[in-house]
Amino acid sequence: QVQLVEAGGGLVQPGGSLRLSCAASGSIFSFYAMGWYRQAPGKQRELVASITIDGSTDYANSVKGRFTISGDNAKNTVYLQMNSLKPEDMAVYYCNARNARGSINYWGQGTQVTVSS
Repeated sequence: QVQLVEAGGGLVQPGGSLRLSCAASGSIFSFYAMGWYRQAPGKQRELVASITIDGSTDYANSVKGRFTISGDNAKNTVYLQMNSLKPEDMAVYYCNARNARGSINYWGQGTQVTVSS
């Protein structure tokens, strides 16, 4: 059993920053990558950023240069530093962990990010 517990969402003004964290527990040895997805009302869930076990990262074009994903292997935790937040970044953010083929996925419960003045 794998559990992903997210934290760090909240309300922030446009241009502000937030840091999300996702702590993993359980059978994490099968993870190949962890990442963050988001889903805004009426929209499909989309990949925001991901990081593999060897440290390779990938970002959605809309967040490049503003968001940074990082991992702490000792703590089994992945972070998403979000800077220069925009109203269009407002969504529920979900932590994801998957195996190499993407055939096994685990999801956190989601954390709300609200960007508003």
